Amino acid sequence: MTAPTKLGATMIATNDLARTFKTRSGPVEAVAGVDLRVGAGEIFGFLGPNGAGKTTTLRMLVTLLIPTAGEATVAGADLRREPQEVRRRIGYVPQGGSTDPAETGRGELVIQARLHGMSKSAAQVRAAEVLRMLDLAAAADRSTSTYSGGMKRRLDVGLGIVHQPSVLFLDEPTTGLDPQARARMWEEIKALRERGTTVFLTTHYLEEADALCDRLAIIDHGRIVTEGTSDELKRAVAGDVVTIGVDGPREPVVALAGGMAFVREIGADEDGLIRLYVDHGETAVPQLLRILDAAGIATMSISLHKPSLDDVFLGQTGRSLRDDAKAA
Repeated sequence: MTAPTKLGATMIATNDLARTFKTRSGPVEAVAGVDLRVGAGEIFGFLGPNGAGKTTTLRMLVTLLIPTAGEATVAGADLRREPQEVRRRIGYVPQGGSTDPAETGRGELVIQARLHGMSKSAAQVRAAEVLRMLDLAAAADRSTSTYSGGMKRRLDVGLGIVHQPSVLFLDEPTTGLDPQARARMWEEIKALRERGTTVFLTTHYLEEADALCDRLAIIDHGRIVTEGTSDELKRAVAGDVVTIGVDGPREPVVALAGGMAFVREIGADEDGLIRLYVDHGETAVPQLLRILDAAGIATMSISLHKPSLDDVFLGQTGRSLRDDAKAA
């Protein structure tokens, strides 16, 4: 085995990473050449519609799938040549969880630590540290079958960090949690970054990506379509967003809006609403209402907001991530 590569400031680097699956109907290119750079100590968000290649990319990075093409280093180890070293340096928390209902929280953590090569005494010390860190000490010696959903998810994270990995991969870390448990998980993820852990997470919750992630990438049809900070991506959206619901067909509104100088882009939501990207939304809305009223078009609803990550997602993929998440 080659000597492990030394750790550097870039914790995840991919170059044209790709994965093709063989099916009866022919090859399916799930990931078509992904280039990513994730820095040490970052929380990096990975967003994408269902079937876009998000999970396949994640599974390659944690060595559960072998890439068809391309290269990557994770935590300083080469993904292809040093998969065992990659596994040693990372933590992985899958979406479905991995706790044993018959085992205690402390027992789960000790077993996981021993699997990573710790002595029994070191594993017990580390398990106690993680339990305190995740506020699970009071429930440490109860079976995990008695844990709430939020407690189980925190224990899942504990299993991913018990060996103090350089990089932690979180797949949909708060799916199924109530708002209070989700907020608590956000605090834990931020605390991990403060301790120096690099976090790579997938999420369907736009507010989660906005609140947590230092940078984001959106993948669609197996390729990265945009990348940057949340503010950078939102600033790239053309102007303010006006959403209009009308009592009747949308085509006359779209035709009228197309001739308005302050309207920069026109789109449509799957729920029948018209989405306009406009300059100076505060003055655009009254003008829109006057023009539509003069044309005899009745508006059922109209709203104005600054661009959100969902606007970015819609502009890049043609789909709303909120709608995609509901269908998941």
